[in-house]
Amino acid sequence: MAPSPALASPPPAPRSICLLRLSALGDVTHVLPLVRTLRGAWPQTRLTWIVGRGEQRLLDGLPGVTFAVYDKKTGLRGMRELRRELGAERFDALLQMQVAARANLLSAFVPARRRIGYDRARSKDLHGLFVNERIPDRPGIHVLDAIGSFCEPLGLRQTRVAWDLPVPDDAHAWAAAQWPEDGVPALLISPCSSHALRNWRAERYAAVADHAVDRGWRVVLCGGRSALERETADAILAAMRGPALDLVGKDTLKQLPALLARAALVMTPDSGPMHIANAMGAKVLGLHAASNPARSGPYSDRRYCVDRYDDAARRYLGRPAAELRWGTKIERDGVMDLVAVDDAVAAFERRVADLEAQ
Repeated sequence: MAPSPALASPPPAPRSICLLRLSALGDVTHVLPLVRTLRGAWPQTRLTWIVGRGEQRLLDGLPGVTFAVYDKKTGLRGMRELRRELGAERFDALLQMQVAARANLLSAFVPARRRIGYDRARSKDLHGLFVNERIPDRPGIHVLDAIGSFCEPLGLRQTRVAWDLPVPDDAHAWAAAQWPEDGVPALLISPCSSHALRNWRAERYAAVADHAVDRGWRVVLCGGRSALERETADAILAAMRGPALDLVGKDTLKQLPALLARAALVMTPDSGPMHIANAMGAKVLGLHAASNPARSGPYSDRRYCVDRYDDAARRYLGRPAAELRWGTKIERDGVMDLVAVDDAVAAFERRVADLEAQ
């Protein structure tokens, strides 16, 4: 899909723009529509994206963007190396889209005339010391829309959201080979977030998976190569009565989007795979209690999500979610137990009903 200009008559094109968003997988997925907006308005502008190593593997092949990889393990040494890599480049604008202390410090090594950062409400870790302009302060918007507003100080508006993740043909071929196109819908379970307190219990995943099998669906497990992901998958498989296809640790970051795109429904906590699945057009059964799905749930369609965020706010913080600062996370021991198996089964059945109505 070819990108379209954000405006009919965009302002004069900058010569070069640097985007700084290192991590994580879901967040860099949120940056893609902004890249499409910038490329659509200014196809000749040089875009350089400073990104983490794993995230660059997911984004590799993105047209019109040069990546500068920063490994957070390298600390100040890596920051100096990045500065040397940038050479004599002085960017017309730096879009500093990450407020963590490490990213703020890294931004000081990027020469740029305009240094655009978050509004004061979203700032932390001395973010304001590293920027000289800010995006508009719009409370109550999704993370993707906040990132999209980074083009506004440059005179653009993100009026169209398009991801177009670069997924090679061989990745789609690998995904297509994992199960047959036999008309059986697949529930793909990606059970782990990098934030352990957002994760659901294995026996609850197994209960929903067995319900899906009983309804004639295929169940597929996916995930990375960490010990936690392997242990969680093994626990789900051990608790299930029915069969499941175990693909945990078998895909690459390039194959993951293609795999998610094949699912009729992806069940996951607030995680990178949630947002990658959404970007690929898959429907998502998101499990939310620790985080607010209105802020960080699947951007395109939250009809199949479970939302227990308000319950978590009342139980752990003593007030309703509407009274919390936007973006408050409630990552507490046991918070995900507020999401009941019946909640997820009901969300699954909403998807079944919609598919049967098509």
